[in-house]
Amino acid sequence: MEEVGTNGQPTAATVQEAATRAAAFLAEPQGEQPSPERMAEVQALGEKIVAALKTCYDPEIPVDIYELGLVYKVDVEDDNTVKIEMTLTSPHCPVAESLPAEVKEKVAAVEGVKGCEVEIVWDPPWSPAMMSEEARLELGMLW
Repeated sequence: MEEVGTNGQPTAATVQEAATRAAAFLAEPQGEQPSPERMAEVQALGEKIVAALKTCYDPEIPVDIYELGLVYKVDVEDDNTVKIEMTLTSPHCPVAESLPAEVKEKVAAVEGVKGCEVEIVWDPPWSPAMMSEEARLELGMLW
């Protein structure tokens, strides 16, 4: 459960937990390290993937799914297949079927991507603390 301070904002502990999750999201798995050329290729592809994700919106919230913090993990496999782990704001989200399909379609259309798989996960549960500062500002949650 999200901790909220007396000002109605997430506590430092909650924000730190979200930052820790984000760091884990960006962490490189252990094992054989790819070449610098492959790292540069994946970095460029990753930027295009993020741009595609930022075109996907929950229709009830005027902020893209990336800034909302709904995307937990993006893996680019050796063959440039992309695997995405994401969540929804609620298990009862009205776009539970259409949003993952939209994400899959838009990411698969990115130049250089060979295919895309989207998995909906519920752990950790989404909370407003996972939103970027930009998203909070857009939704009037920063003062």
